Amino acid sequence: MPEKERKIVEPRAVSGFPEWLPEEEREFQRLLGIIRESFEMFGFSPIETSAAELLEILESKGEINKQIYGLYRPNAPSEERETEMALHFDLTVPLARYVAMNFDKISFPFRRYQIQKVWRGERPQKGRFREFYQCDIDVVGHEILDPLNDAEIPAIIYQIFKRMEIGEFVIRMSNRKIPQGLLEAKGVSEEKIPDALRMLDALPKTGIDAVRKQLLENLALEKGIVEDLLSLAGISGSGKQVLDQIALRDLDHPLFSEGRSELGLLIRNLEALGVPDSAFEIDLSITRGLDYYTGTVYETFLKDYPELGSVCSGGRYDNLASHFTTRRLPGVGISIGLTRLFSYLLENGVIKPTVPSGTKVLVAVLDRERLTDYFKAATALRKAGIPTEVYMEQKKLKVQFKYADRKGIPLVLIAGEAEFAEGVWQLKDMRSGEQLAIKEVEMIERIKPLI
Repeated sequence: MPEKERKIVEPRAVSGFPEWLPEEEREFQRLLGIIRESFEMFGFSPIETSAAELLEILESKGEINKQIYGLYRPNAPSEERETEMALHFDLTVPLARYVAMNFDKISFPFRRYQIQKVWRGERPQKGRFREFYQCDIDVVGHEILDPLNDAEIPAIIYQIFKRMEIGEFVIRMSNRKIPQGLLEAKGVSEEKIPDALRMLDALPKTGIDAVRKQLLENLALEKGIVEDLLSLAGISGSGKQVLDQIALRDLDHPLFSEGRSELGLLIRNLEALGVPDSAFEIDLSITRGLDYYTGTVYETFLKDYPELGSVCSGGRYDNLASHFTTRRLPGVGISIGLTRLFSYLLENGVIKPTVPSGTKVLVAVLDRERLTDYFKAATALRKAGIPTEVYMEQKKLKVQFKYADRKGIPLVLIAGEAEFAEGVWQLKDMRSGEQLAIKEVEMIERIKPLI
């Protein structure tokens, strides 16, 4: 009987779930490695939380319910399909749960980094993904956390983006206590202040006229208060310049003074922490719209690609795990959305992947009766730390050369009957086309300088 015709399923990827070619993935992993190494250089320790959390844990944050992907068993009986679990949409809620659960086992201040995929029910569009990597650091204290921790964060950001070599960037910083203190001093009600700060944060995008209209019409703030707030938000520039302008404001309010003091502490220590003046700017319009932040805030922009928006942001918060414990856990942290950043850089040619493989040497196979010799050569190279691949298929040498060329493997090691008889190998450099004979005992010392 003829073989039953098989149904061919059209291969389709799910939109919003990015996949890269091998050479692109290698470049992505290189950037991931820079981030990880930089986090560890500043004394942060890795953790990884489960991809799934209980739905009630994720919903504790409140405002992101519509974006949660729930876990569901489609083939289970109807009453068992719901799992009461969902994929985490960020790394902050899992961190809060983790710290609350492990409070007695970790040391404070707790310095952790976390590099994991997160999932959100976004509508797929250019630059926005349903599945993406977040790279987070946080310093979490118990009851108190010194503001000096806020000053160290820009140094970490600076090191990462400097090492990435993706163009000039600027770290813009502010302190929410300054505009909040002004509003409190002017008698603005407590319930209106969060909305006013969110509107202020939109200033660079929507412009001063739109923000002024919102503050006057939507919040019904007095015209004098609105103008004072917009005047304050218009202050930006180098550290000393901004501090001098803030000092000119005769405003006696404890929160305003606290924010100014914290900003001054940050500015005075940036140079010693390795952040040059050219890499940062104080911009009092930045408030990071979320009520979650309570003090210092950061946003990082690529100067050549302002349309990309912030590529690294974060700030200070008063209590990380208020939903999970009565202990007060203040902290400061940042997050890098690497998938979005990488996608943009790739599309705009800032990042140009080169080779799909990290292999440095391909051992060509000419005589399958001598496979053990080829394998021994590859093993010796690997023990010396040289990434090596053995060509397993029964193909002609020119096909093996073509394979090495397509994968960007720079060196091919060749030996046939004559070479084995003489105790030598032929080494072909695919970059220059040169080929030379090397003694087997000298193989490693001759190859290492060429890679």
